[in-house]
Amino acid sequence: MRAFEIQQTFGLDALTLCERPDPAPGPGEVMIRVLAASLNYRDLLMVQGHYNPKQPLPLIPLSDGVGIVESVGPGVSRVKVGDRVAGVFAQTWIAGDPPADVRSFTLGGPIDGMLAEKAVLTEMGAIMVPEHLTDEQAATLPCAGVTAWSALVELGALRAGDTVLLQGTGGVSIFALQFAKLAGARTIITSSSDEKLERCRRLGADETINYVATPDWDGVVRDMTEGRGVDHVVEVGGAGTFGRSLRAVRIGGRISVIGILSGVQAPAELTAILMRRVAVQGIFVGSRATFEAMIRAVDHGKLAPVVDQVFPFEDARSAFDAMRSAKHFGKIVIRVAS
Repeated sequence: MRAFEIQQTFGLDALTLCERPDPAPGPGEVMIRVLAASLNYRDLLMVQGHYNPKQPLPLIPLSDGVGIVESVGPGVSRVKVGDRVAGVFAQTWIAGDPPADVRSFTLGGPIDGMLAEKAVLTEMGAIMVPEHLTDEQAATLPCAGVTAWSALVELGALRAGDTVLLQGTGGVSIFALQFAKLAGARTIITSSSDEKLERCRRLGADETINYVATPDWDGVVRDMTEGRGVDHVVEVGGAGTFGRSLRAVRIGGRISVIGILSGVQAPAELTAILMRRVAVQGIFVGSRATFEAMIRAVDHGKLAPVVDQVFPFEDARSAFDAMRSAKHFGKIVIRVAS
């Protein structure tokens, strides 16, 4: 099979198309023919060596993908040959709190990911995807979709009438916008692009803020909520935005910390968190049970994930360049099978 590897050193220049033997499923495993895979910011960091500089190489990157089951190992009963499945990001996290070793079994590092023509998954870490989705749409679900669902629904207990603040127009934020609208929530979203904000309005965003034209966007959010603040913040910016998120959230509100786009070291405003009873929760994607709950909502609501660009398998490097440019709206996908 063909696969892309980070070989002996990190960096986009080290991402190499190579030949590997076809994998064979062992007991409790399934082998899939990968149809499409999608990129997350984590994947870019992994290839660059910023996510885990000690990651053993070579590594097939990309955590998210969908494919057709081609063969199954002994004892497999949850899926069968011919099923279209996506891989659970953390292959051993079934339900509840993550196990202590959860980060040892995540696709796209430390274990091989989806940027290959074939991949092996655990039976417990493979999930059927809704029939109404294209392969490209289905490939976006495992990380960005589950992360947004975990933040707002699984851990955020989102209710109709709540107000949600979203940052930027990457995969997690756009999924969160779609899930919030599905739940009947009010949405406020920020971006540096008026064109992207218009696309957000077409997706149902109630209020939009250009954070370049309005750098004090936290004050605008409070004005939009009559001084109360929002119920939920989906915080993808990191160090550069956390302080404003804290000022934009209501007393007793919730901030879901997901991204580090503007840095990882933020001064902790503990007094404000304490006195205003703000719940700050870290989001590390989610379990298989969370994925399954999200799938039911996507299927029932016939929700269509937003795919911005699709690249052919041979041009995977350009997909990473597109991720690095941060100009995308929604998800970047690589079509693996023709």
